[in-house]
Amino acid sequence: MSDADRPLTRFAWLSIGAALTTMAAKAVAYLLTGSVGLLSDALESSVNLVAAVVALVTLRIAARPPDAQHEYGHAKAEYFSAGVEGTMIVVAALAIAVAAVDRLIHPVTLERLGVGLAVSSAAALVNLVVSVTLTRAGRRYRSITLEADGKHLMTDVWTSGGVLVAVGLVAVTGWEPLDPIIALVVAANIVVAGWLLLRRSAAGLMDVTLPEADRRAIDEVLARHAGPNVGFHALRTRQAGRRSFMSVHVLVPGTWSVQQAHDVVEAVEADLRAAVPDLTVVCHLEPLEDPRSFADEGLDRSPVPPSARPGAGPPT
Repeated sequence: MSDADRPLTRFAWLSIGAALTTMAAKAVAYLLTGSVGLLSDALESSVNLVAAVVALVTLRIAARPPDAQHEYGHAKAEYFSAGVEGTMIVVAALAIAVAAVDRLIHPVTLERLGVGLAVSSAAALVNLVVSVTLTRAGRRYRSITLEADGKHLMTDVWTSGGVLVAVGLVAVTGWEPLDPIIALVVAANIVVAGWLLLRRSAAGLMDVTLPEADRRAIDEVLARHAGPNVGFHALRTRQAGRRSFMSVHVLVPGTWSVQQAHDVVEAVEADLRAAVPDLTVVCHLEPLEDPRSFADEGLDRSPVPPSARPGAGPPT
């Protein structure tokens, strides 16, 4: 594991510690009060624990260097983590819904709400701090695993807030059906969060293009290098975890030497890697006078200079 990957596993261990702490605290709050709303909150924390363990394993796999069987590396393993987490969230939501419906049919008087709310509030505060930390780390290190874990924990924070408000209202009003009703709302909210994670995981496995900000950065670099003698087309991008990949066809005069064309490509690739972190660039050289060079021009989003089109005449 490289030095750049070690901080990521430390964040995963932080997530595991937070999940264990909050799960225990919320379980105590449920046992003290008997609130199915607090039970739903505790069940979601158990999902957090599973997701954090999966994230740790996934980050270790993703950090492995390329090998004979995986020549592009193992970065896509991060999407499996997001997929597992999304699935676990949906399963937890179903369990919460079953418990809430049962409580609506068989109501139970809640007890010691003050102590239970205090314990659950402390757990929510822990999740809030860890969520912000993981989300920032995910964006800094371009890790979908950490970012997904952070966003999931933030969903847990909002869930906890809703549960605390509902249980507090039960304590004030004495209307006990509010407890299982809020648990059903929590279940619905969790399903949405799980669906979003599953969709993002599937998008990554399907080689979704780079984010718009990265595409703009790439377009700006190509625009700086484009001119009467240099054009670009067939630009394609994809993302695999923290790694980004792109390929582009570079059109130069056929009369140029290999060294001259190579120098141009080296300069373009250096600027692209500086503009987009963890970017792997593949450039394909083509003579701009040859009409065959434009057979795949339609794949490109960035315009080719007019001088680099068939029939435009030789470059000046």
